[in-house]
Amino acid sequence: MADWFEAWFDEDYALLYAHRDAEEARLAVARILEAAPELAEGPVLDLGCGAGRHLDVLRRTNPLAFGMDLSPTLLRLAPTPLRPWLLQGDMRQLPVKEGTLAGACLWFTPFGYFADAENRQLMAALGRRLKPGGVLVMDYLNADHVRRTLVPEDTLVRAGVRAVNHRTLEGDRLVKRMELTRLDTGATRQALESIRLYDPAELDEMSARAGLRLREVMGSYAGGEFTADSPRWIGLFERPRQPRP
Repeated sequence: MADWFEAWFDEDYALLYAHRDAEEARLAVARILEAAPELAEGPVLDLGCGAGRHLDVLRRTNPLAFGMDLSPTLLRLAPTPLRPWLLQGDMRQLPVKEGTLAGACLWFTPFGYFADAENRQLMAALGRRLKPGGVLVMDYLNADHVRRTLVPEDTLVRAGVRAVNHRTLEGDRLVKRMELTRLDTGATRQALESIRLYDPAELDEMSARAGLRLREVMGSYAGGEFTADSPRWIGLFERPRQPRP
């Protein structure tokens, strides 16, 4: 049986999340470039890039930025000029040499998909791929806020798809089970999302083990201060430069 992330990121996903648009990406990338000017030059990997909305913005500043995603469907939805800069593959098998990246970006929660051990291995692998002085951007959930404000069930209709969403906390994971109906054809299907919830202290500990240091935390794409009620936890990590002999 395929893992949930192999089956889900398709045309229905793209329709339901179409409101996450280029303007949101422009705001997020502009703010992170202010905090991390290292992302403006040198190879930068947008990991879990989907159709490339953040990458498209970043490449206007840094023509060496490139993306990678598991979903061939989402990659095909990327703008045609962007496609030569996209790779298809599993983030657990990064096709990048160690110590070569000026930066890596994980936009819109492409972290926490796996079991804890594999998530930690991914963080360690990203730390090794960064060169000294390189930065990692992690756009993640505010785990405590998710737990406190969880909506167990709701229904939304977007772009011709009706989604009935059932959310549960199952151990240390946020699980969303979706019943999707295409309104034009009546076709139905089931879909699943399952994200490991990490508190900020856990992410800080995990990143330290990966040789990274937390530089800054933001609570929104506009760069606001992180608080208990922030919608996002956006961490900016750096790989320290080697001390001079």
